Amino acid sequence: MTHQSAKDVKLEADSDKWKARLDYTNNMVEYEACTIGITMAIEHQVKRLKVFGDSALVIYQLHREWETRNPKLIPYHSHVKAMGKQFDEILFHYVPQDEN
Repeated sequence: MTHQSAKDVKLEADSDKWKARLDYTNNMVEYEACTIGITMAIEHQVKRLKVFGDSALVIYQLHREWETRNPKLIPYHSHVKAMGKQFDEILFHYVPQDEN
């Protein structure tokens, strides 16, 4: 079971305060972080990439050990897999949070 909660973003500037409620799950944020890292590797023309992550769900979905069923995650999964085609090799490794 995945934790499905929206993310809060708080911004403060002197005495003004704003709060935005974004409809992102933890796993969507994990996929976004993965995408950012892969984009950086592409920009640096890396050909072989090892991706380490502490989100078991995201890593195992990208490793195709687990199915991606959540409709909100399917576009993220597809995007990361498409980005992976730009590498000669891309490997995904799960690292537990206590070892990260």
